[in-house]
Amino acid sequence: MSEAIDNLQSLTSLTVLNASAALERGLAALKAGQTVFDLRHVLTVDSAAVSVMLAWQRAAQDAGVKLELKNLPPALQSLTKLYGVCSLLFPPSVKLEAGEPVPPNPLHEEFAPVNAPTSVFTPKTGLADDTASHHHH
Repeated sequence: MSEAIDNLQSLTSLTVLNASAALERGLAALKAGQTVFDLRHVLTVDSAAVSVMLAWQRAAQDAGVKLELKNLPPALQSLTKLYGVCSLLFPPSVKLEAGEPVPPNPLHEEFAPVNAPTSVFTPKTGLADDTASHHHH
């Protein structure tokens, strides 16, 4: 697996403005057999980043592969903490840079994240199912 095919390294932002483009790139990378996404250059993020990363993970699961997100910038790490999805994006075996233990989170609890304000997952914000509704099967 060479770094050369890492087409996510050029991503510098992951926001609502480029969420669908980033999502497509991630899915294309997965199809191409890439299972490690290096996000070190992503400097601008908003809540859409979390949706995109969850969608990538879901796609990887569907494909039966293990997706590894690495070199997340601090802004992205704090977003995953904010939404309580650390353990969804990073399986317990993967340690976050901060070295905090990540509680195991069985997948059937996918939409009952710990400590996340429930408002985050109401349909009104469109965050929870935004990506799911655009799935092309």
